[in-house]
Amino acid sequence: MTIFIVGHARERLHDRHTDLSALVLLDLSAAFDTVYHDILIRRLKTSYGLSGVVLQWFQTYLIDRRQYVRTGSSASSPTLIVCGVPQGSVLGPILFLLYTADLILLIQGHGLCPHLSADDTQIYGFCRPSASLELQNTVISCVDDVGRWMRSNRLQLNRAAKTEILWSTTGRRSHQLPQSSLRVGTDDVIPTAVVRDLGIHIDSNVSVRSHVTKTVSA
Repeated sequence: MTIFIVGHARERLHDRHTDLSALVLLDLSAAFDTVYHDILIRRLKTSYGLSGVVLQWFQTYLIDRRQYVRTGSSASSPTLIVCGVPQGSVLGPILFLLYTADLILLIQGHGLCPHLSADDTQIYGFCRPSASLELQNTVISCVDDVGRWMRSNRLQLNRAAKTEILWSTTGRRSHQLPQSSLRVGTDDVIPTAVVRDLGIHIDSNVSVRSHVTKTVSA
């Protein structure tokens, strides 16, 4: 799981009411492989109203798949697959988004904003510097609830050992950035100066300097 506390859009950063922002990126372990078929089919039926031939099509697409391990001339017995959407398929990302769409309301319930892109789940919010502790507590509470939701739906967040934290604001307010650690689960995570989000390197002062430097060097 990766947590970034970063700057919002520049117009937000110039607003005296939203000088700091929080972006949370959650990293799942084997995300597409852990989509439980029974839960997905039930969600397609109850949450999205699919029925009849359409629902049957999804059932035949997902259910009764088998896999086995082969090495040389030896092979294991076929095993029924009860979870996972086929990797590399067009439907894989769409089905995963449908599977996790309930997270949107959960995150919004904490006063934060969600953004879901395939197996990348992002949470962000913003505050004044004087309210940074309140934002931290909100983020912690939201991540805890997301973690519980994931576990109840047989998804697994990566360990907090992979967590990164970046406090970010404009350069003139950099002295106001909190330096204390943030509790994630049972671990304390120390903030960092630069993080990588979907291929983009983000600096704590939102200058994009690190991204330009790394792009040029590559």
